[in-house]
Amino acid sequence: MRCLLASGGLLFLRSVGMLFRRRACSGSLLVLALLCLCYQTLMVDRTRPSDEETRSFISSLEDLQGDTQVQISSQSPPQYRRAVVLTGQHPLSDTGVQLHQRVLQQMDYKVHVSRYAETSSFLKTQQGMGGWSLLLCLSSSERSCLRKINFSQLQQHQMVNLLPGLMEAFSDAGGGLCHFYIRSQLTESDLPMKLHSCGLTNHKLHFPLDSSPFQAPPPALVAMVNVYVLVTSVTPLTSFIHDISVVMTNQQLRGRSVKITDFLQQLGPTTSHHVLGQIKRVIGQVLQAALTNEKQEAVGRCVSCFQMLTFTLLFSGSSAPAVVQVDTEFTFSALRDEAFERQITKDRIMEDTLQFLLSPWAHLSSGAQREQYGGCRGTLGVCLSHDEFLLLLLFQQRLKKPSAFQLLYPSSSFSSSSSAPLSISDLLLRISCYYELQTNSRAGNTDQSTNMQPSSSQHEGVCVDPHLRQIYTDPPLILTPPFSPSVKEYHTEVTFDTVMVRIRPEPVSSTCRVHLDEQCGPRMANYPVGLGNGRISILVTGGFEQKVAVMTIYTVHVHRESRPSMPMFGDHVMCSFVQDCGLLVQPGVSCGLQPHITSQIPVQTCSSGHVPGRWVVPCLSCSDNRTCDWREVAWQADGCYHKVVPRPLLQECMSDRKVLFIGDSTNRGMMYFLMERVNSSLEDWEKAHDTLVYPYLNGGRTQVSYSYYPQFWLDRKRRPTFREALLQLLARSRPLENSNRTILVVGGVQWLNTNHLRTVQEVLDREFLGNILVVVKSLGLGFHLPVDGVRSLSLVEIQNLFKENKNVIAAAKHHGYEVIDTFSITMGRYKEFLQGRCACHFHEVEKFRSLKTSDDSQSFTKKVGPAGVRPARAGSEFQPTVLDTDQETGSSPQSYHVKGPVNQVYSEILLSRLCPKARDGGTGETHLFLDRD
Repeated sequence: MRCLLASGGLLFLRSVGMLFRRRACSGSLLVLALLCLCYQTLMVDRTRPSDEETRSFISSLEDLQGDTQVQISSQSPPQYRRAVVLTGQHPLSDTGVQLHQRVLQQMDYKVHVSRYAETSSFLKTQQGMGGWSLLLCLSSSERSCLRKINFSQLQQHQMVNLLPGLMEAFSDAGGGLCHFYIRSQLTESDLPMKLHSCGLTNHKLHFPLDSSPFQAPPPALVAMVNVYVLVTSVTPLTSFIHDISVVMTNQQLRGRSVKITDFLQQLGPTTSHHVLGQIKRVIGQVLQAALTNEKQEAVGRCVSCFQMLTFTLLFSGSSAPAVVQVDTEFTFSALRDEAFERQITKDRIMEDTLQFLLSPWAHLSSGAQREQYGGCRGTLGVCLSHDEFLLLLLFQQRLKKPSAFQLLYPSSSFSSSSSAPLSISDLLLRISCYYELQTNSRAGNTDQSTNMQPSSSQHEGVCVDPHLRQIYTDPPLILTPPFSPSVKEYHTEVTFDTVMVRIRPEPVSSTCRVHLDEQCGPRMANYPVGLGNGRISILVTGGFEQKVAVMTIYTVHVHRESRPSMPMFGDHVMCSFVQDCGLLVQPGVSCGLQPHITSQIPVQTCSSGHVPGRWVVPCLSCSDNRTCDWREVAWQADGCYHKVVPRPLLQECMSDRKVLFIGDSTNRGMMYFLMERVNSSLEDWEKAHDTLVYPYLNGGRTQVSYSYYPQFWLDRKRRPTFREALLQLLARSRPLENSNRTILVVGGVQWLNTNHLRTVQEVLDREFLGNILVVVKSLGLGFHLPVDGVRSLSLVEIQNLFKENKNVIAAAKHHGYEVIDTFSITMGRYKEFLQGRCACHFHEVEKFRSLKTSDDSQSFTKKVGPAGVRPARAGSEFQPTVLDTDQETGSSPQSYHVKGPVNQVYSEILLSRLCPKARDGGTGETHLFLDRD
């Protein structure tokens, strides 16, 4: 069929247009008169139209639309921009709910959010049905809307995202049998559609068992395709198809989101165009059949209502698909990634849908009446109502607006007979033909794209809008303020049990790129969430090859709460634990809280730093860790106690000694703790990954040096070996005395093995340092979360690591070295890591302003009497941390503080082993290490 309008009446159309612009009569009557005359003109000759008269007709429509918009802007009352969003079972943190709110607010809607229509206070308080213009019933709230809303009484300006006729037609009438099949005389041979294609019974679809189609030669297509259809009217039928589809093939059984035109390109340009036409034809046939057999009187009165549908199409080696599933919403169950791909694809299509549907105007005038106008003279009894005219203008406006939707129906393949009376369907078809011809005539001119075909970017490859459209997280994070592309900084809080967040930001424009943390960072990543404050940076970049530039930076500040704690009031019991039940490192050992037997508390000091132990905490009940005062949790070695060395004795013990640390950042955390304890403050700090020397500690009487190992970021050929790193550390620290006045602390979180200890012994013997004191920091918990870009360990690998840790301890003892068993200490509290991607850091260095206080060695201990552990809170040596901006002129110099209760425990054990002869300064009672800073 040649898509052109009927000829005749050009001068008359121009005259009517001029008359309308002069407004010689009321808007409503003039509109009706014009449409009646348009009908009369179109009836002259339906078979031999001209391009010029087609353009004139469209131009007249645009004039009408422009004048109508002027009327509306000056007369529209506030309720025309009030939207009600019914969330159903979706939480407010759901990105879909947030997206609806954001898009509606951007379009100047005042948004009211409720769960169901029956519980919406806004709907209850409105007199009649006129207090809102848009009602969106999200998934799981549709039934509530259908019960509450009387669609036959909707006012002309009101829009609802439901079409009851379509909902009924595609409802499950029994075992998945579509309702319209029952009401009709159709059989499966009459339509390219499976009889049982409706309802919830067919969501798990599979390819046919017959394998013969899979052997079909190219360009045969074998795939299951989800196509997303938007029906904007049923009488007459108008519908659109989104350019995004979800495709599942026999090679990829989990679906992927892809533009349908891109997917079909594998068939070649000619065949792909034909197959796309077949898809539209099949869906159009099914929609026509469904609506023909349903009562549409009430539905036809809601001009602006719409319905979202998902058609699942099966290609079995033929270019013509069959419909095997119809859902009365957008569904994405076939996508491979439930957490992100489904939500991101759904949100993108929903955002496109809202922006496509919600035009700046949605009604003819503030006083428009929902009545049928008839009796237009000279029109052979045919005339348009307000609703029909609004439908015509909305259709024309949507066709000319670039979007991700293509026209599905009306189509020239479903045109009516030329002898039939002219109808509004004919007008809609001719409007669509006009824009289709425009699109074809300017193929390649992207400046004037319409939604007859998917729009392309005017500046292909250039990031012209460097903003995010949404930040997706799993679990969903509640951002403050709520996400908006124009807001660049957010705050959020997560519970103690949230140890990892998956994040995927989506840019507004596909030509922009998004990276996390750094310019070359990933687009999507798993982030470990350490205790306290953390930050995630999102960089939006644009450019080509070497000229990539950061254009916008978004920041999400994440605060993870500490373990829930209940202060002790009155009686309590002592509980202890070796390992957490969430990570069974020792399968044969009990996990979680157990009653702690206080009569077994020892009175002698420990003779080594690797004595087994457990964490002890006061609770109301050992069966519920929520009843514990976690501020008082302490480490207790089995059969002995580790004494805390008071600072004066520590400074005396460390005089004329040199301490050399070699290892990773966990070893560095122990070093800075030692420096702070010995020096009374920490005046210098840096996150070093090379060699450092601090020669003037303890009044110039103590020297500390450090070498980072292993330098894993270097190429293997350039990476120093452990032997080379140790020799360099010894050289930088000389002169060294071959006695226990020289201390070497070696260790890390997981890289250390028995071969390294053998290397230590060989190097020290060769350098004539065989008599120095060597302390081995054993392995520790970490790398237990599946973080992107970081090696992670499975439970079995962690259990094997525990066995390797025993081998390291045994080898260290064989060489006569001291050992600090950090694995046992970190094992029970693996969730309490601080910031860092490895989830292995139990220390953090922060800036603070120090005020001199009296020395109080009890600040890290508490005493145990015969009746059990009685917390004796001691004053802190440090004032609370403050931000740099809080510093006042003339205040104390800025310094640093090493925080982290777990790091504090094994660092104090280190000090007790370096100074075993120092008095504990107590009364002979047992000391437990408190886990507070």
